[in-house]
Amino acid sequence: MTRGRRGWTVVAATVTVLGGAAADAEGQWRGRDRHRGHQDRGRAERYEPRAAPAFGLSFLAADPQGGMGLVVDDGFGGQLYGSFPVDRAGHVRIRADLGFLIYGHERQRYCFSVPIGCRIEMDLTTTNSIAFGGVGPELVFATGGIQPYVNGSVGFSYFVTSSSLSGDAEYEDHFTTTNYDDAVMAWRAGGGLRVRVSDGRKPVWLDMAVEHHENGTANYLTKGDIEDHPDGSITLFPTRSDANLLTFRFGVSIGIGQGRTR
Repeated sequence: MTRGRRGWTVVAATVTVLGGAAADAEGQWRGRDRHRGHQDRGRAERYEPRAAPAFGLSFLAADPQGGMGLVVDDGFGGQLYGSFPVDRAGHVRIRADLGFLIYGHERQRYCFSVPIGCRIEMDLTTTNSIAFGGVGPELVFATGGIQPYVNGSVGFSYFVTSSSLSGDAEYEDHFTTTNYDDAVMAWRAGGGLRVRVSDGRKPVWLDMAVEHHENGTANYLTKGDIEDHPDGSITLFPTRSDANLLTFRFGVSIGIGQGRTR
Protein backbone atom coordinates (compact mmCIF):
# COMPACT_ATOMS: atom_id res chain seq x y z
CA MET A 1 0.00 0.00 0.00
CA THR A 2 1.40 3.40 -0.98
CA ARG A 3 1.70 6.17 1.60
CA GLY A 4 -0.96 8.20 -0.23
CA ARG A 5 -3.49 5.37 -0.10
CA ARG A 6 -2.57 4.72 3.52
CA GLY A 7 -3.48 8.33 4.32
CA TRP A 8 -6.96 7.94 2.85
CA THR A 9 -7.34 4.59 4.65
CA VAL A 10 -6.56 6.22 8.00
CA VAL A 11 -9.08 9.02 7.37
CA ALA A 12 -11.78 6.57 6.20
CA ALA A 13 -11.23 4.32 9.23
CA THR A 14 -11.44 7.31 11.57
CA VAL A 15 -14.71 8.50 10.04
CA THR A 16 -16.18 4.98 10.24
CA VAL A 17 -15.30 4.59 13.92
CA LEU A 18 -16.65 8.04 14.78
CA GLY A 19 -19.86 7.38 12.86
CA GLY A 20 -20.39 4.13 14.76
CA ALA A 21 -19.85 5.88 18.09
CA ALA A 22 -22.12 8.77 17.25
CA ALA A 23 -25.44 6.99 17.90
CA ASP A 24 -24.34 5.75 21.33
CA ALA A 25 -22.98 9.17 22.29
CA GLU A 26 -26.17 10.91 21.20
CA GLY A 27 -28.30 8.40 23.11
CA GLN A 28 -26.33 8.86 26.31
CA TRP A 29 -26.57 12.63 26.25
CA ARG A 30 -30.25 12.63 25.28
CA GLY A 31 -30.88 10.34 28.23
CA ARG A 32 -29.17 12.82 30.50
CA ASP A 33 -31.23 15.63 29.00
CA ARG A 34 -34.48 13.67 29.64
CA HIS A 35 -33.43 13.22 33.25
CA ARG A 36 -32.88 16.95 33.54
CA GLY A 37 -36.28 17.49 31.92
CA HIS A 38 -38.00 15.45 34.64
CA GLN A 39 -36.31 17.60 37.26
CA ASP A 40 -37.59 20.74 35.51
CA ARG A 41 -41.29 19.74 35.28
CA GLY A 42 -42.24 22.01 38.14
CA ARG A 43 -40.68 25.05 36.53
CA ALA A 44 -42.68 27.52 34.49
CA GLU A 45 -40.11 27.67 31.70
CA ARG A 46 -37.48 25.29 30.39
CA TYR A 47 -34.44 26.32 28.42
CA GLU A 48 -32.31 24.23 26.05
CA PRO A 49 -28.74 24.88 24.84
CA ARG A 50 -28.33 26.57 21.48
CA ALA A 51 -25.23 26.05 19.38
CA ALA A 52 -22.76 28.94 19.42
CA PRO A 53 -19.64 29.87 17.43
CA ALA A 54 -16.36 28.38 18.63
CA PHE A 55 -12.65 28.78 18.08
CA GLY A 56 -9.85 26.28 18.58
CA LEU A 57 -6.08 25.99 18.87
CA SER A 58 -4.26 22.73 18.18
CA PHE A 59 -0.82 21.16 18.05
CA LEU A 60 -0.20 19.55 14.67
CA ALA A 61 1.97 16.61 13.57
CA ALA A 62 2.30 15.79 9.87
CA ASP A 63 3.23 12.63 7.97
CA PRO A 64 4.14 13.53 4.34
CA GLN A 65 2.65 11.19 1.74
CA GLY A 66 3.59 10.08 -1.79
CA GLY A 67 6.61 11.74 -3.37
CA MET A 68 7.09 14.17 -0.51
CA GLY A 69 7.16 11.25 1.91
CA LEU A 70 10.27 9.94 0.15
CA VAL A 71 12.33 13.05 0.95
CA VAL A 72 10.71 14.43 4.14
CA ASP A 73 10.25 12.46 7.37
CA ASP A 74 7.69 14.50 9.34
CA GLY A 75 6.57 17.99 10.32
CA PHE A 76 5.22 19.85 13.34
CA GLY A 77 3.25 23.02 13.83
CA GLY A 78 -0.04 24.55 14.95
CA GLN A 79 -3.52 25.24 13.66
CA LEU A 80 -6.26 27.79 14.42
CA TYR A 81 -9.90 27.46 13.45
CA GLY A 82 -13.26 29.10 13.90
CA SER A 83 -16.63 27.42 13.35
CA PHE A 84 -20.09 28.96 13.00
CA PRO A 85 -23.35 26.96 13.32
CA VAL A 86 -25.80 26.98 10.43
CA ASP A 87 -28.68 25.22 12.23
CA ARG A 88 -29.86 25.81 15.82
CA ALA A 89 -28.55 22.47 17.13
CA GLY A 90 -25.13 22.87 15.51
CA HIS A 91 -25.16 19.71 13.38
CA VAL A 92 -24.03 21.75 10.37
CA ARG A 93 -21.30 24.36 10.73
CA ILE A 94 -19.11 26.52 8.50
CA ARG A 95 -15.46 26.21 9.44
CA ALA A 96 -12.36 28.27 8.58
CA ASP A 97 -8.80 27.06 9.32
CA LEU A 98 -5.28 28.50 9.27
CA GLY A 99 -2.21 26.40 10.00
CA PHE A 100 1.57 26.37 9.87
CA LEU A 101 3.98 23.42 9.61
CA ILE A 102 7.78 23.22 9.78
CA TYR A 103 9.18 20.17 7.98
CA GLY A 104 12.88 21.09 7.88
CA HIS A 105 15.34 23.20 9.88
CA GLU A 106 19.06 23.97 9.58
CA ARG A 107 21.25 26.10 11.84
CA GLN A 108 24.82 27.17 11.11
CA ARG A 109 27.17 29.21 13.32
CA TYR A 110 29.35 31.87 11.68
CA CYS A 111 32.01 34.38 12.76
CA PHE A 112 32.58 37.80 11.24
CA SER A 113 35.61 38.22 9.02
CA VAL A 114 38.79 39.84 10.42
CA PRO A 115 39.48 42.02 12.30
CA ILE A 116 36.31 41.22 14.32
CA GLY A 117 36.52 37.45 13.93
CA CYS A 118 34.67 35.26 16.45
CA ARG A 119 34.30 38.01 19.04
CA ILE A 120 30.85 38.37 17.48
CA GLU A 121 29.11 35.21 16.32
CA MET A 122 25.95 34.96 14.22
CA ASP A 123 23.46 32.18 13.56
CA LEU A 124 22.23 31.43 10.04
CA THR A 125 18.92 29.57 10.30
CA THR A 126 17.10 28.06 7.32
CA THR A 127 13.51 26.87 7.75
CA ASN A 128 11.33 24.81 5.40
CA SER A 129 7.66 25.36 6.13
CA ILE A 130 4.09 25.17 4.85
CA ALA A 131 1.31 27.65 5.59
CA PHE A 132 -2.22 26.55 4.73
CA GLY A 133 -5.80 27.68 5.07
CA GLY A 134 -9.28 26.85 3.89
CA VAL A 135 -13.03 27.20 4.35
CA GLY A 136 -15.68 24.49 4.20
CA PRO A 137 -18.45 22.57 5.96
CA GLU A 138 -18.31 20.61 9.21
CA LEU A 139 -20.94 17.95 9.97
CA VAL A 140 -21.43 17.06 13.65
CA PHE A 141 -23.04 13.64 14.29
CA ALA A 142 -23.98 14.26 17.93
CA THR A 143 -24.32 17.56 19.79
CA GLY A 144 -24.00 16.38 23.41
CA GLY A 145 -20.85 16.20 25.50
CA ILE A 146 -19.17 13.90 22.94
CA GLN A 147 -19.17 15.25 19.39
CA PRO A 148 -17.86 13.13 16.49
CA TYR A 149 -17.54 15.17 13.31
CA VAL A 150 -16.24 15.22 9.75
CA ASN A 151 -15.05 18.28 7.86
CA GLY A 152 -13.78 19.36 4.47
CA SER A 153 -12.38 22.58 3.03
CA VAL A 154 -11.02 24.25 -0.09
CA GLY A 155 -8.14 26.69 0.16
CA PHE A 156 -4.38 27.00 -0.36
CA SER A 157 -1.00 25.65 0.69
CA TYR A 158 2.10 27.86 0.61
CA PHE A 159 5.50 26.13 0.58
CA VAL A 160 8.32 28.46 1.58
CA THR A 161 11.99 28.22 2.53
CA SER A 162 13.56 31.24 4.23
CA SER A 163 16.91 32.03 5.86
CA SER A 164 17.54 34.47 8.70
CA LEU A 165 20.67 35.85 10.34
CA SER A 166 20.55 36.67 14.04
CA GLY A 167 22.85 37.39 16.96
CA ASP A 168 22.82 36.22 20.56
CA ALA A 169 20.28 37.20 23.24
CA GLU A 170 22.21 40.36 24.19
CA TYR A 171 22.35 41.77 20.68
CA GLU A 172 19.45 40.45 18.62
CA ASP A 173 19.09 41.59 15.03
CA HIS A 174 17.36 39.72 12.21
CA PHE A 175 17.83 39.72 8.45
CA THR A 176 15.44 37.42 6.65
CA THR A 177 15.35 36.32 3.00
CA THR A 178 12.87 34.09 1.22
CA ASN A 179 14.99 31.61 -0.71
CA TYR A 180 12.18 29.79 -2.53
CA ASP A 181 8.38 29.54 -2.45
CA ASP A 182 5.41 28.02 -4.25
CA ALA A 183 1.66 28.39 -3.70
CA VAL A 184 -0.93 25.80 -4.76
CA MET A 185 -4.67 25.38 -4.44
CA ALA A 186 -5.50 22.61 -1.99
CA TRP A 187 -8.36 20.84 -0.27
CA ARG A 188 -8.61 18.87 2.95
CA ALA A 189 -10.92 16.22 4.38
CA GLY A 190 -10.93 14.52 7.78
CA GLY A 191 -12.73 13.60 10.94
CA GLY A 192 -12.38 14.20 14.64
CA LEU A 193 -13.85 14.00 18.11
CA ARG A 194 -14.58 16.74 20.65
CA VAL A 195 -15.06 15.85 24.32
CA ARG A 196 -16.51 18.51 26.63
CA VAL A 197 -14.50 19.11 29.80
CA SER A 198 -16.15 22.35 30.99
CA ASP A 199 -19.73 23.71 30.81
CA GLY A 200 -21.10 27.23 31.02
CA ARG A 201 -21.47 30.04 28.52
CA LYS A 202 -17.95 29.33 27.28
CA PRO A 203 -17.67 25.52 27.22
CA VAL A 204 -14.24 23.99 26.71
CA TRP A 205 -13.62 20.87 24.61
CA LEU A 206 -10.67 18.58 23.98
CA ASP A 207 -10.38 18.26 20.20
CA MET A 208 -8.66 15.34 18.40
CA ALA A 209 -8.67 14.82 14.63
CA VAL A 210 -6.92 13.36 11.59
CA GLU A 211 -6.96 15.09 8.18
CA HIS A 212 -5.74 14.44 4.66
CA HIS A 213 -4.22 17.46 2.85
CA GLU A 214 -4.53 17.11 -0.92
CA ASN A 215 -1.93 19.59 -2.20
CA GLY A 216 -1.35 18.03 -5.60
CA THR A 217 2.00 18.75 -7.24
CA ALA A 218 4.21 21.42 -5.68
CA ASN A 219 7.79 22.71 -5.85
CA TYR A 220 9.66 22.91 -2.54
CA LEU A 221 13.07 22.75 -0.89
CA THR A 222 14.20 20.29 1.75
CA LYS A 223 17.14 20.25 4.12
CA GLY A 224 20.41 20.46 2.17
CA ASP A 225 18.83 21.78 -1.07
CA ILE A 226 20.70 25.12 -0.85
CA GLU A 227 24.36 24.97 -1.91
CA ASP A 228 26.65 27.84 -0.88
CA HIS A 229 29.59 28.84 -3.13
CA PRO A 230 32.86 30.57 -2.10
CA ASP A 231 31.93 33.72 -4.06
CA GLY A 232 28.75 34.13 -1.95
CA SER A 233 26.30 32.88 -4.59
CA ILE A 234 23.96 29.96 -4.00
CA THR A 235 22.40 27.18 -6.08
CA LEU A 236 18.94 25.80 -5.32
CA PHE A 237 17.87 22.21 -5.95
CA PRO A 238 14.07 22.20 -5.59
CA THR A 239 12.00 19.03 -5.59
CA ARG A 240 8.84 18.79 -7.70
CA SER A 241 6.46 16.05 -6.61
CA ASP A 242 3.04 15.37 -5.17
CA ALA A 243 3.10 17.02 -1.73
CA ASN A 244 0.14 15.56 0.15
CA LEU A 245 0.06 15.29 3.93
CA LEU A 246 -1.65 13.29 6.65
CA THR A 247 -1.95 15.41 9.79
CA PHE A 248 -2.82 14.49 13.37
CA ARG A 249 -4.27 17.25 15.52
CA PHE A 250 -4.75 17.62 19.29
CA GLY A 251 -5.92 20.77 21.03
CA VAL A 252 -8.76 22.65 22.69
CA SER A 253 -11.92 24.32 21.43
CA ILE A 254 -13.82 27.07 23.27
CA GLY A 255 -17.43 28.08 22.70
CA ILE A 256 -18.11 31.80 22.39
CA GLY A 257 -21.11 32.83 24.51
CA GLN A 258 -23.27 29.72 24.27
CA GLY A 259 -26.90 30.86 24.01
CA ARG A 260 -30.06 29.31 25.40
CA THR A 261 -33.55 29.21 23.93
CA ARG A 262 -36.99 28.20 25.20
